[in-house]
Amino acid sequence: MPLPYVVRLVALTSRLAPRSRGDAGQATTEYALVLLAAALVALLVVAWATSGGGAAKIGELFDNVIDSVIGRV
Repeated sequence: MPLPYVVRLVALTSRLAPRSRGDAGQATTEYALVLLAAALVALLVVAWATSGGGAAKIGELFDNVIDSVIGRV
């Protein structure tokens, strides 16, 4: 393949290839995804806590913490 042909081919493909838009908006997208993940975790915790076993375990944990704090005073 002659060199001028390669140069023309590279020039043509660089014109036809989509241009990179950079990473503008990438931080916003990542921030939105992190917020969605945090909301999902919060929903799962609330669903677990309001179901049968979760509420009792949270109450037991709270009682243990309060008893521990009172015992140290």
